Amino acid sequence: MNTENAAREEICRVGASLYARGYVHASAGNISVRLPDGWLITPTDACLGTLDPARLARIDAQGLQSGGDRASKTLALHRRIYEAAPEARCVIHTHGTHLVALTLAGVWSADDIVPPITPYFVMKVGHVPLIPYHRPGDPAVADLVAARIDGMAARGTPIRAVMLERLGPNVWHRTPAEASAVLEELEETARLWLLTSPRPQPLGEAQIESLRQAFGASW
Repeated sequence: MNTENAAREEICRVGASLYARGYVHASAGNISVRLPDGWLITPTDACLGTLDPARLARIDAQGLQSGGDRASKTLALHRRIYEAAPEARCVIHTHGTHLVALTLAGVWSADDIVPPITPYFVMKVGHVPLIPYHRPGDPAVADLVAARIDGMAARGTPIRAVMLERLGPNVWHRTPAEASAVLEELEETARLWLLTSPRPQPLGEAQIESLRQAFGASW
């Protein structure tokens, strides 16, 4: 985002788009953006479909709120993601229906909640590990997520998302639009996985290697 005002407008635009298309509901979910001197984050219990740019919570570089409505309780988790993933400029959290349903039914594995069944999932999302259930806002979650980000980066496969069991995904990218695209691809892949019977086979190693070579996929 070039200016803070532009970041405020983009958060609201993405929030309204996600709400209108059913990716978020009621007051679930939150969006934050990293600024040069702090962060913007949606207020606690705000509906992403009706955000007001002027009422977004403004957090300074020391972590103190300097404006807007009371910040979402997930702020600590967002800040840890930004620390662990320096390239991230936006974090989005939702309670995606199909993703939460997947954790209730049983994920593919703790390291990959769904297998690589489509090329765009491999290219746009990548590995998505499961974070075991903790109550909403539990500070222990931030440590678990940061450890996962660090561990995957050490393996040479950086991640853009984690799935909080029974709660929903956290995704991050350079802009709200790009983070939203990751979120949507992840939710739709979970939907495909849940809808197909028998379950589809994952893409093979040769097919994934082709995506690495052609598109720089980090799988």
